[in-house]
Amino acid sequence: MRAFALSLPGAAEEFPWGETVAKAGKKVFAFLGVTDGGHPLAVTVKLTDEAAHAHALTCPGAEPAGYGLGRAGWVRIPLEEKGAPAAELLCDWVEESYRAVAPKRLVAELDAG
Repeated sequence: MRAFALSLPGAAEEFPWGETVAKAGKKVFAFLGVTDGGHPLAVTVKLTDEAAHAHALTCPGAEPAGYGLGRAGWVRIPLEEKGAPAAELLCDWVEESYRAVAPKRLVAELDAG
């Protein structure tokens, strides 16, 4: 999932707040968690499609993201829970999140590629 996120046009990895994030331009499109073992592995993405958002919230342990991000469609999905989504579905959600926050020129580049 990390490799997929970073393969998207203009994507870059940064480490604010001790957490790995994927950014498109200056905007975060996926919170990829911490790797220090202090927190369970999870991914947080912005899902603007109502069906995808509702589906993500049915995953074991999934919840609206903290810090008020949940009100804007961000969902935190634990990856260590039994029944966690398959990698292919997670990549679909990462792409949807990318499309929701990336500059239009980067989305156009993705569509053209």
